[in-house]
Amino acid sequence: MKVLIDTHIFLWFFLEPQRIKKRAHDFLQNTFDNEIYVSHATAWEISIKYGIGKLKIPEVPEIWVPDRIRRAGFRHLPIEIQHVLRVHNLPPIHKDPFDRLLISQADVGNLTIVTEDPNFLKYQAKILTLNNL
Repeated sequence: MKVLIDTHIFLWFFLEPQRIKKRAHDFLQNTFDNEIYVSHATAWEISIKYGIGKLKIPEVPEIWVPDRIRRAGFRHLPIEIQHVLRVHNLPPIHKDPFDRLLISQADVGNLTIVTEDPNFLKYQAKILTLNNL
């Protein structure tokens, strides 16, 4: 399965693994059968939150984020122009630019989003919650 993990899922996976049930954790660790993508928008969001003091991570983002992606065997999902230009097609359900970009990336790449954010369910996107894994 090809999935794009939301920022909070990425953070929970490494910082609060107890928030992820064993079955979901096993799914996210199974990079042999699954393609697990982390958007560069997630790295951007983490960097912003770290910079303003809203997020504590063990190392600076430019070291911590790529190291964790590599360790987990996840794949990078760069922000491409088609991802950005498709955002206008999304209904104005909420204004979080990172979420909207993730939804656009998933749509363009035919990816399923793994999230616990209820706002994602309001969009016409393929969504999996941790309980569905």
